[in-house]
Amino acid sequence: MLLTGAITQITENDVIVRLVLATVLSALVGVEREFHHKPAGLRTNVMVGMGSCLFTLVSIRVLDLFPNTVVDPTRIAAQIVTGIGFLGAGTILFEKDRSSVIGLTTAATLWVVAAVGTAVGMGLYVEAIAGTLLVFFTFMVLSKVVNEVRKRSSGHEPHVDTAREEGRKLL
Repeated sequence: MLLTGAITQITENDVIVRLVLATVLSALVGVEREFHHKPAGLRTNVMVGMGSCLFTLVSIRVLDLFPNTVVDPTRIAAQIVTGIGFLGAGTILFEKDRSSVIGLTTAATLWVVAAVGTAVGMGLYVEAIAGTLLVFFTFMVLSKVVNEVRKRSSGHEPHVDTAREEGRKLL
């Protein structure tokens, strides 16, 4: 959808509220990741969420900069998806000794945090907060379901958080 001119002015207070909310929601996810000793923890999640929010705000505010021009404010925000996909790909590794792929959840978490930041940037607070709550539901509830399914399936061991286990060995 192409738009001409600014439809709704975003105030400087709106910008600050959105950036702070994106930072807080991303930090919540980041703290959970830090707790589990994941490579993309607090700072990484905050940078992804806040950066996505800021890019989204820039894409919206460009309408104010070029009021008599046909502008698509979703173009910049759309590039967040591929940019974060590239960043997330760097977190995915193949472990030869275990014949397994690790880092998929970390990559997906960065992608979701980018979506949360984009939603906040667009002013979609309910969507961003609900998305963040669902991230916690996934980590806290669905992780237990995964472990139970793996325990009951033949030939598979339950999911073990190797970083957490390594941390326990150090204590």
